[in-house]
Amino acid sequence: MQPEATERVEPQDHDEIDTLLRAAFPTDEEARLVHKLRADGDMWLEMKKSVGGRIAGYYAISRMRAPEGWGCLAPVAVLPAFQGGKLVEQNPNWEAAAGDEECLRGPLRIGSRMMRELAAWHAMPGMAAYLPETIVVLGEPSFYERAGFSRARAARLTSPYPIDFTLILRRGTDVPEGELVYPAAFSAL
Repeated sequence: MQPEATERVEPQDHDEIDTLLRAAFPTDEEARLVHKLRADGDMWLEMKKSVGGRIAGYYAISRMRAPEGWGCLAPVAVLPAFQGGKLVEQNPNWEAAAGDEECLRGPLRIGSRMMRELAAWHAMPGMAAYLPETIVVLGEPSFYERAGFSRARAARLTSPYPIDFTLILRRGTDVPEGELVYPAAFSAL
């Protein structure tokens, strides 16, 4: 069992994404967030990673209300059957079979792999037309920093959420200042 390439979510995937979100989190808040972001037209991008033809991982990037041109990464979800490296445990040869340079640094999990892919795509000059200039995430710093997000570069931002758990993925090395204004769907939770 090997993960497939990360792909854009299509409308026919919405029901399976809903099921994944309800399984991955203790409440239905993330599923409701995704429905509201779609309904409000605030969704920038939705991506999925499948294993054995089943969606095992998902993330969404929505449009921040401010700063202009910024995106918000939320939610990031992995099916419980694959959380915490269970895919690697089920198939110890998976990383070697994957055949990419990442396997030399130890086993990657579905969520880690998706976040590292996102960071790599974001760094590509040609992707600037498809991805926000800056992607904000609220989450566990150690997880997101391993993928290339920076808590230090988010330190001058103001947010309705804890700044100690706010990270950004941004080209360059500057430390931007500004107020983070999330899509309306976030205040409905």
